[in-house]
Amino acid sequence: MFFDSAIVESIPRFFTPVLLAAIGSALCERASVFNIALEGMMLVGAFAAVVGCFYTGTWAGGLVFAIGAGVATGLTFSFFGVRRGGDDIIVSIGLNILAIGLTTFLLRGLFGVSGQFDDPRIVDIPKVHLGPAADIPIVGDFVSGQSILVWLAVALVFVTHWFLKNHRAGLRVRAAGQNASALRSVGISPERIKTGALVACGILCALGGAQLSISNVTLFTEGMSAGRGWIALVIVMMCSARLPWILPTAVLFGLVDALGFRMQGLGLPQQFTEALPYVLAIIVLVFAFRRSSAKQH
Repeated sequence: MFFDSAIVESIPRFFTPVLLAAIGSALCERASVFNIALEGMMLVGAFAAVVGCFYTGTWAGGLVFAIGAGVATGLTFSFFGVRRGGDDIIVSIGLNILAIGLTTFLLRGLFGVSGQFDDPRIVDIPKVHLGPAADIPIVGDFVSGQSILVWLAVALVFVTHWFLKNHRAGLRVRAAGQNASALRSVGISPERIKTGALVACGILCALGGAQLSISNVTLFTEGMSAGRGWIALVIVMMCSARLPWILPTAVLFGLVDALGFRMQGLGLPQQFTEALPYVLAIIVLVFAFRRSSAKQH
């Protein structure tokens, strides 16, 4: 069968990295930081997670290393883009290029290999099994046996939505993007708020990378983020950073990714199947643009 339980079970594994990065991007968008370095942040997180697992022998160590890498990338962006007043696009491109070069260099420097690194000491993140829920047709395959990062990503959609609408700090994030002078008038630094959004984005992207390298598989491959950061950026743009819409859109892209992987098994060219999410992104963006233009007229 083309569409079966294996496809359903794989969808959360595909959409989780994109969803985590999209949540972080939405925070940056609300704080008026145009962050297109999601791809680099995710790649660094994936590599750091493997390094952490290798040296500590635990998946928790991998997550700690990934979070540390996320904080570092967020602070790096903040230093050049917020504190030093650099252009967001230029800083983002610089970070993406740095991530590719740095992970390739460290892969050779730390492990003496190129292309791919795997080792028995790299352990995967535990899965959450829901007992009787696993026996429910279709639904059981979708929700049971998934990584804890899958559940974290879904929970963070609702938590972040509530945070931005109701929490004082969330309102400050929105104010930093909409009326920074109002924040300054009450003694709050918009730059500090933007830095916080960037650090949170770096952590979320890095956790998305950890899902790729120590949950979906237990290895690191050069460039293994494979454009997922760009897909997350497209999702945020087409949903106007509205979190309730980001979740179902990420699930849709996860479904397309899972179907593309199945098509590879049926003999279709890898180049064709890997292009499917980007084709979908272009189609959705065209419809979103046409709808926005129609409203303006």
